[in-house]
Amino acid sequence: MPENPRAARLGAALKLTPFALAAMLASGASHGADWRISPRLDLRETYSDNVGLQNGGDTRGSFISEVAPSINVSSNGPRLKVSADAGWNLYAYSDKDVPNLQDSQRHYNGTAQAVVVDELLFVDAGASGSRQAISAFGPVSNNTFSSTNRTDISTWRISPYVRHRFGSTADMTLRYMRDSVDSGVAGYGSSMASTRSADISSGTRFTTFGWNLSYYHQDLDQHVVGSSAPTVGGESSSENSTVGLRWGVIRRLSLTANAGYDKYEYPTLGESTRGRSWSAGFIWTPSTRTSVQASFGRRYFGKTGSLASSYRTQRSVWTLDYSDAVTTNRSQFLLPSSVDTAAMLDGLFAANFPDPVQRQQAVQAYIAATGLPPTLANSINYLSNRYIRIKRLQGAAVFRGARSNLTFTVYDEDRVALSTQQSDSALLLGQLATLNDNTTQRGASVNLDYRLAPRTNAFANLSVARSRSLSNDVVSNYNETRLGMNHRFAARSRGSLELRHTRGSLYLLNGGNYSENALVATFSIQY
Repeated sequence: MPENPRAARLGAALKLTPFALAAMLASGASHGADWRISPRLDLRETYSDNVGLQNGGDTRGSFISEVAPSINVSSNGPRLKVSADAGWNLYAYSDKDVPNLQDSQRHYNGTAQAVVVDELLFVDAGASGSRQAISAFGPVSNNTFSSTNRTDISTWRISPYVRHRFGSTADMTLRYMRDSVDSGVAGYGSSMASTRSADISSGTRFTTFGWNLSYYHQDLDQHVVGSSAPTVGGESSSENSTVGLRWGVIRRLSLTANAGYDKYEYPTLGESTRGRSWSAGFIWTPSTRTSVQASFGRRYFGKTGSLASSYRTQRSVWTLDYSDAVTTNRSQFLLPSSVDTAAMLDGLFAANFPDPVQRQQAVQAYIAATGLPPTLANSINYLSNRYIRIKRLQGAAVFRGARSNLTFTVYDEDRVALSTQQSDSALLLGQLATLNDNTTQRGASVNLDYRLAPRTNAFANLSVARSRSLSNDVVSNYNETRLGMNHRFAARSRGSLELRHTRGSLYLLNGGNYSENALVATFSIQY
């Protein structure tokens, strides 16, 4: 029997993995990297009046006992940097006959960067696994017990790259990346990509004028779960070439211009998938606390633009970002676009904790005390095999007071499918075939915490979201309110009590809405 080409490529990639990891570990071990290992145990008791997220007369209540061990491993050495965490949640129900419940779930996420050869060869690697939403038009909740509208997504990536400096004239980076995204959903299956990129930019001798040349090429292969035959998505590719110029008009203001060519290979009904691109913009940094970078231009799919801005005061951090790009659903799993909670708080804590290690510890303690999620409000990355154009505007603000803190996020996202519906034929059938043609998602969240005593905090969180399919005129709403208190008993133990109310839509199931009220008590031990 002839060898499966995809299996051969996967085998080759996996054969390289031990060598890459061995090089990373050796580079860290040889220079005495400082490792930090932090186990944690959460014991949780929950009562939910709708544990399966059903509607109407199908609602069932249950007590849920939960044991959740987890571990965090980190190293911040000069040659090896590692940040990884993993956890396992085990559930026991007082009513075992409720449908669509899961007995356990696992999650992990890790990244590593290593210096293999000084100032020349480097390796980046990462892996993640978690339960994700299948569709934007189904139940989405902090209820982790129901398996409705959820599946496990696992990813990994390995990226060796060469970086060389030609004196003060130019800097060059050559990179190769191999990555994979896998799920247990028939019709979405698994995908693997190979990416090659090159970037050459002007060195330090170019002060007033700067330049850069970049090239990017990715080959993507998608397959159905449990089959050696390619899906209707099959093989596709993307290629981008760009030349850019920068002119420093004044000390803190630079004008930018870029020109290039885009070439995509994916199934369409005759629309253009290639063409010239150009953009013009500016970079403005009036102070160390303020940064604005913006551009506008045109690509083969139409007018486009971008914005990345941030502003920081002694007691607040503000960010506003806009992006417009052709991408894939799998790319969003590999490089999530959500607002990272720890990154937002890092800027807020910078003045009080100059040391980065102490600042990281203070940020993590604050997140645990206030019940904040790892990422702030963001759109749902639903499953799709199609190439899509995503236009996303998102903003976030964090305010820190003497006894209270406020976190606010908002997003507005449009997704337009560029490749044919046939790519999703096994995912969406019948009247759902056009569900993901053109969708909009809007949402916001606000989190307020108040320090009642040195060891006791009260918090309140409100999240709202709305997803709409413009092709089917289907609307799905979601809102959740959380109220709670937490108390630190000792240096390594804390407890919390939380009341949660959730309402949402069940369009992909039997229609209608669902609601859930839950009371959650948690005791945590950090070793």
